Amino acid sequence: MLENNQISGVVNPTYPTSYNHAIAAASGLETLALGAARIRVDDKRIINCRADLNQLVPFKYQWAWQKYLDACANHWMPNEVNMSADIATWKDPQGLSDDERLIIKRALGFFASADSLVANNLVLAVYRHITNPECRQYLLRQAFEEALHTHSYQYIIESLGLDEAEIFNMYREVAAVHNKAAWSLPYTQSLADPNFHTGDTASDQRLLRDLVAFYVVFEGIFFYVGFVQLLAFGRRNKMTGTAEQIQYILRDESMHMNFGIDVINQIKLENPLLWSKDFQQELRDMIHAATQLETRYAFDTMPRGVLGLNAGLFTDYMQYIANRRCQQIGLQDLYPGAGNPFPWMSEVIDLKKEKNFFETRVIEYQTGGTLSWD
Repeated sequence: MLENNQISGVVNPTYPTSYNHAIAAASGLETLALGAARIRVDDKRIINCRADLNQLVPFKYQWAWQKYLDACANHWMPNEVNMSADIATWKDPQGLSDDERLIIKRALGFFASADSLVANNLVLAVYRHITNPECRQYLLRQAFEEALHTHSYQYIIESLGLDEAEIFNMYREVAAVHNKAAWSLPYTQSLADPNFHTGDTASDQRLLRDLVAFYVVFEGIFFYVGFVQLLAFGRRNKMTGTAEQIQYILRDESMHMNFGIDVINQIKLENPLLWSKDFQQELRDMIHAATQLETRYAFDTMPRGVLGLNAGLFTDYMQYIANRRCQQIGLQDLYPGAGNPFPWMSEVIDLKKEKNFFETRVIEYQTGGTLSWD
């Protein structure tokens, strides 16, 4: 049996054995002690747990396991969606205006890089620091879905005959796309730092801040201008295959965000000292800055009104969304009184609907009819 300081790739032989054992335990790679006691529910924690992470049960966070089951019940594949009408519209010189084509290309450019960034953050950073097996089970499913979303964007791009290099490299070439992707990188680099470990107030707050950055901001704010823009095509019976896939992606992302919010709130519950007034203000400032950046993206991608939308409406919408995100993690509203100019977006996320709102086909967005949202 390996000694604690011999676990390859996990520990540092220059550190004390007790420290190495703690790090190995947090990873799920600790040495196996014959005759060790069985895991109890009370041994489990979202972060800083030293219980054996290889034992999925008994569940402590039933909500995490249920979210995993719900995600599995909502399996879909991009190539199941018929893109023939989109192809005809895109190839028709009169099918779309230049402004409409710009919106589609910009949205695909951001989404194609964004879901890869999120997947890398999950696999290389978040998974390492979440010390609960049922939550990790969901993270593995989420990572697959992020890969599926990147597949979807590739399928749309290939179907329409777009320049793949242009779209996938847009986050390096177009400021409106670049700025949001660049905003996220410091938060994933923090978690991926091999020298970073939780276990003290400053480090735990750093982890919590970075979880808010990715689940609340990146997935809960930065995707929403593009979602509205692309779904607006479907409402006008244009680019319906693209819009249908975006609808599925939005529903997935809503589930990802809600899982992340549950994780954030559970960490707060288990570590109340982290949620100081100064820390709350830091998060509010971060969400405010991100909201301004997403609003700027709306103006950059929509210099003129199109599809019944204009950039001014997105100013209101992003303030409404920012308030909603603040409420979900227990922060005060940033923009009191902000309203929702796009109430139809709530219908898109509603998984009880038997048809999508642009009536392309009956949605069988679950396997075996197992999903219930009652």
